[in-house]
Amino acid sequence: MSVVELLEAPFDTVLVANRGEIAVRVFRSARALGLRTVAVHTDLDAGAPHVRAADVAVRVESYLDIDEVVAAALSSGAGAIHPGYGFLSERSAFARAVEQAGLKLVGPSADVMDRMGRKDAAREIAVAAGVPVVPSYTLQTPPADLSYPVLVKAAAGGGGKGMRVVREAAEYAAAVEAAGREAAHSFGDDTLLIEKYVESGRHIEVQVLADAHGNVVHLFERDCSTQRRHQKVLEEAPAPTITATVRATVTSAAVALAAQVGYQNAGTVEFLLDNASGEVYFLEMNTRLQVEHPVTELAVAVNGEHPDLVALQLSVAAGQPLGFTQADVTLVGCAIEARVYAEDSFGGFLPQAGTATQVHWPAQVRVDHALHSGQVVSTAYDPMLGKVVASGPDREAARRALVAALDDTAILGLTTNAGFLRVLAASDEFRDATIDTAWLDRVEIPAPDPAPARTLAGWAWLRARSSGGGAFAGDGFRLGQTPAPVVVTLDEPVVLAGPEPETPYVRVSRRSVELVHQGQRYVFDQPDPFAAGGSAAGDGSLLAPMPGTVLAVDVAVGDRVTEGQRLGVVEAMKMELALKAPYEGTVTRVGAAVGDQVQLKQLLFLIEQGEAVADA
Repeated sequence: MSVVELLEAPFDTVLVANRGEIAVRVFRSARALGLRTVAVHTDLDAGAPHVRAADVAVRVESYLDIDEVVAAALSSGAGAIHPGYGFLSERSAFARAVEQAGLKLVGPSADVMDRMGRKDAAREIAVAAGVPVVPSYTLQTPPADLSYPVLVKAAAGGGGKGMRVVREAAEYAAAVEAAGREAAHSFGDDTLLIEKYVESGRHIEVQVLADAHGNVVHLFERDCSTQRRHQKVLEEAPAPTITATVRATVTSAAVALAAQVGYQNAGTVEFLLDNASGEVYFLEMNTRLQVEHPVTELAVAVNGEHPDLVALQLSVAAGQPLGFTQADVTLVGCAIEARVYAEDSFGGFLPQAGTATQVHWPAQVRVDHALHSGQVVSTAYDPMLGKVVASGPDREAARRALVAALDDTAILGLTTNAGFLRVLAASDEFRDATIDTAWLDRVEIPAPDPAPARTLAGWAWLRARSSGGGAFAGDGFRLGQTPAPVVVTLDEPVVLAGPEPETPYVRVSRRSVELVHQGQRYVFDQPDPFAAGGSAAGDGSLLAPMPGTVLAVDVAVGDRVTEGQRLGVVEAMKMELALKAPYEGTVTRVGAAVGDQVQLKQLLFLIEQGEAVADA
């Protein structure tokens, strides 16, 4: 990647107002530019990788406390603040506080963020500029007058938070309430928009860069259509199915919008391509760096070299011109990114938490992450653990490289979506680029066959208990092949890694075998590694489906409930899940109160059928 020199920069120290992999990513580029780096952290993150990656670390009570973050920058001598993404990155109040403190935000001004950082204001600007937008309604429009389906979405923020698809009038009020609550919780703003919902479309976004000298360029487009409930799963550059006409339309519109509002720094203009009509609609502008920026870095060249978008951000913030024109930007290949989350994708996509006892990231591709062996993953923050990014001269080469990389991704100790990502990347639909933004909401992705994993678990268990010497010694001998990995003791769990890509990482203890096969984590309890797993709770027992916080408890001991009645709500990583009565009966136990932190499979409610009287 090219390195941008910061000549006579107005700052020599940059603070990153974020955590996790994006903080580590920014520190990497800042250090290459010779800048001093400052991390902020909460008590929970005191030993996190992003803290260790910085030159200086400052404790804050919350990543969302504007005054604390600005004070941390001032006290540490930072002259610039990079907001990363999420948290305060698109809050104009934060940008304004940074400006008022005499610091430089690595991003657009507060005024531009006010105009383009909100979906409602950006929509008005797009209309004024003649850019097509999705047909919309107001909250005052009677539900009966809407043309369904519609999309209720937050005017502030992004990441799929505060969005609900509504297909009939009877669902509208509940969707508005839920979207508003989630928007307020995620962004501190419950303003909502109501738009036409495109049943089959592709999410196309354009990376733009602008400096303070009037230069605006695009770095082509990305396709982020592989989404689930408006949250991106796989992203790629360039878009595989668009025509030259559509590419010219979206890239020129993105540059025009950025120029019209006087945008500076990196930004992303998002569009929706309606598969039915072929029309392109402007959706919003993200006034920050995107999670998926690595695919642009790997698929695009500027003057023959892959660009470093973070370095370019810092250069623009330092007042320097971009140093290149649109003619210098070319497509040189394809890249695909997979977001690795702490979630059980084949178990309702529920957030997961725990200690990552062993972590192995693939070495053959780019990986942006902040997860190492022994690290505790909490439900307090976003569940993304890292990004696996593969590239190649064409899309199929990049896709195959991604599948191989996910085969070589292993996280033990908690469940992730790596196996799910592997299934997606290997699917015919993704291979043929026939997916759309609603594909994952329509289609149930089959879980991998557990049989090979059971066989491997049995092999590992037997190896652990095989003889220590003689003809039947557990030395890993295989006729005509390299020796297999061998467990030599059961006093402590042992991690094994075989020499072949298909050989999983295995952790054997006295009670269980845990392994990762093709990205998917399996745990088999002993003494029978071929058993189906742990015992299920009784039909009337409602256990916490994920570790998290209890947001609502709707019933008390002794209450009569009907089948499907909501009993309470659990939230983790900004995801809410309602617990409902399995049948008509009486509440005989309530195991948590509002505000309680609960563990996975903790008993929350117990329902007894019939006219049973609860024992208070």
